[in-house]
Amino acid sequence: MQLPPRVTPRAFARLAEIGAADQGQALRVAVEGGGCSGFQYEIKLDQPASDDLVLEGEGERVVVDSVSLPFLAGATIDFTEELIGARFVIENPNASSSCGCGISFSM
Repeated sequence: MQLPPRVTPRAFARLAEIGAADQGQALRVAVEGGGCSGFQYEIKLDQPASDDLVLEGEGERVVVDSVSLPFLAGATIDFTEELIGARFVIENPNASSSCGCGISFSM
């Protein structure tokens, strides 16, 4: 059995700051083919679908579609603020390498 992804309190707090739930939306984290390393993350506000895995905290939701779930098993979804900007980040134990921007990865 695969571990589901985990969302940090900092990521849920950021979603609360931007009012995602107030707009009826959730943070969608998906994996698509492409990017410089073979796969890339898509992170956006979206409406939850009936077959999504829904992770909830602080009144907010993060959703992962069933196709992306195996790629994100055991991953941590976080929010970081750095000199280059603020963004949601994925710490993925399944990725064997990633590009410098952290958006694409290979397995």
